[in-house]
Amino acid sequence: MASLCYYSSFNVIILVATLLLTNPIDCFGESNQEQEAEKTPKLLFVIGDSLYDPGNNQYFNATEKTRQSYSWPYGMNLNHKKATGRASDGFVIPDFIAFSLEITPLQPYLQSGADFAHGANFASAGSGCLEIHPGVMNLKMQLSNLKKVAKSLEQNLNKQKAKQVLKGSVYLIGLGANDYFEFNKNHPNASKSERIKYIHMVLGNLKMGLEEIYEMGGRKFAFQNVGPLGCLPMIKQMYPQLNWGCNNDLLIVARMHNRALSNVLKKLALKFTDFKYSIFDYYSALDERINNPSNHDFTEGKIACCGNGQFNGQDCGGNTAKDFYNLCKEPDDHVFFDGLHTSQRANSQLADLIWSGTPNITGPLN
Repeated sequence: MASLCYYSSFNVIILVATLLLTNPIDCFGESNQEQEAEKTPKLLFVIGDSLYDPGNNQYFNATEKTRQSYSWPYGMNLNHKKATGRASDGFVIPDFIAFSLEITPLQPYLQSGADFAHGANFASAGSGCLEIHPGVMNLKMQLSNLKKVAKSLEQNLNKQKAKQVLKGSVYLIGLGANDYFEFNKNHPNASKSERIKYIHMVLGNLKMGLEEIYEMGGRKFAFQNVGPLGCLPMIKQMYPQLNWGCNNDLLIVARMHNRALSNVLKKLALKFTDFKYSIFDYYSALDERINNPSNHDFTEGKIACCGNGQFNGQDCGGNTAKDFYNLCKEPDDHVFFDGLHTSQRANSQLADLIWSGTPNITGPLN
């Protein structure tokens, strides 16, 4: 993701270009276009699943109050000690990106009266690139809501100025894991060709979505690829026959997806010369912390802080009686807070890598 900074005088996010401007310079040392660009608000838009969700689902489906992330101990590391709908003991990755921008975390898009001065977070737990789960905002619906924000910008500014805002804004995207969980559950014995076909469907949907955002004006995209799905505590707990090992089928499909995602983005950058992107190698970064936690100031990389079973992989909090789940004393010591989701401390480290990671972790831009 291109370097970002915050100008409080405008109360908006300003994107600093990664390439030198080549416009003619006036006698004051700035081109008129540069001066105009600085006056244009630049926003952050987030599209994703539970790793990015700031609590949208509790508004989207208010009747489902039994969801675990709506209740303690989720949010236990936040000062108010209250669950916010985030699948973590505290903040999630986009929150830390916001801190780097020196703005407050983006509120859930669906929250009544949400402030969109700095952008919007559409992420929804359980969502995918495909229409895999009812009752959540999958990619299609998140794009629909982004279009509503774009329409509102047009009404408040004008069509030309709104497009300039959308063109300068950053789109942080993290989707795909739930698509492959669903496929693996429904097709455990799928052949390699069937998996490849499914990956093409997932990325085909994502590609169409990116082209829609580009048509709206989006030019700067930051992606988080799919993590080591077969090594998550919940997944390992589902396959005790692996004897602490990872589910290799899910690891293979995650790596295949990540290679294909890179190729899709390269092709889009060739098709649209002003399409700029970064990919954060979430797979490698998380895998490193799972297997070498002490190198990153964790004491436990494989067992979650909250839950029950061999890896504390299931049933953390929610309506589950406390006697039936374990809760560690220090979530910061654990890479994972629950069976699928990283702890606040891990999220902070991962966000730092998105923001300023070296090219082998986040590239071609950070």
